[in-house]
Amino acid sequence: MTRHTMLHEQMAKFYSGFRRDAHPMAIMVGVVGAMSAFYHDSTDIADPWQREVASIRMIAKMPTIAAMAYKYTIGQPFVYPRNDLDYASNFLHMCFSVPAETYEVNPILSRAMDRIFTLHADHEQNASTSTVRLAGSSGANPFACIAAGIACLWGPAHGGANQACLEMLKEIGSVDRIPEFIARAKDKNDPFRLMGFGHRVYKNFDPRAKVMKQSADEVLDLLGIEDNPVLQVAKELERQALEDPYFADKKLFPNVDFYSGIILEAMGFPTSMFTPIFALSRTVGWISQWKEMLAEPGHKIGRPRQLYTGETLRDYVDVENR
Repeated sequence: MTRHTMLHEQMAKFYSGFRRDAHPMAIMVGVVGAMSAFYHDSTDIADPWQREVASIRMIAKMPTIAAMAYKYTIGQPFVYPRNDLDYASNFLHMCFSVPAETYEVNPILSRAMDRIFTLHADHEQNASTSTVRLAGSSGANPFACIAAGIACLWGPAHGGANQACLEMLKEIGSVDRIPEFIARAKDKNDPFRLMGFGHRVYKNFDPRAKVMKQSADEVLDLLGIEDNPVLQVAKELERQALEDPYFADKKLFPNVDFYSGIILEAMGFPTSMFTPIFALSRTVGWISQWKEMLAEPGHKIGRPRQLYTGETLRDYVDVENR
């Protein structure tokens, strides 16, 4: 894994084909999909060894791809990976170091980043994982399958949840406005809802959130929140919501997206990088699901079915009369 962190040097030219204000997810979809044009020796899905090599390459190179996307959008030079650093520390180094000075990765930030990677790695048959498996069932190469998963994850209803949470905190703006927004969240006639609270699967609490809260507290203690109004709002919103019987009765507790967004904001990542970091984390799960599917005997192309519920008989009307 360590020896596959670098990208083919020609792939760096792909980045210059995007506008500087391109969303990093757009860049990642393009670059990951293009990997099949550079790594021909690991695209034969019928060969178990090539599947293994493709998996290692994808997991090892994804932090480099994401970090280069970030550097490109902020106009800084690319930073090559360092194989003496662990996975999370190497990613932070590629994102935040510059050639002009030495960058030391703080172990608290590295541990928080590692927890984000671990807790987002897999989450059963969600939309993006199902997309990867469906693409893989057609016999598509592994890089195309992961690019498809990244494209699906880009949707705000899926991977964009932590970004939406931070945007909500910025909308609230200041601590004194929190009661107003909590009241709106309780109002059934108001479309506003608190992002980062509750979960479709975890009806009582999100077990991942307990671990992420610990890291959030560690990171905020390390970096401080005195000068960051967004993080001040996040801490106070968390406190007031947890003390409000309305949220307790409805099991609306802060979830992993709430805390991961707080951590990434405190680290200095722009909200546009939240979903790329999610994609980087989820690559491990996508690859595992893809490999498991191809290893099953007799696997075949996915073919979701649908039932037509429209009209069964309609009179034909000439075009000019429609």
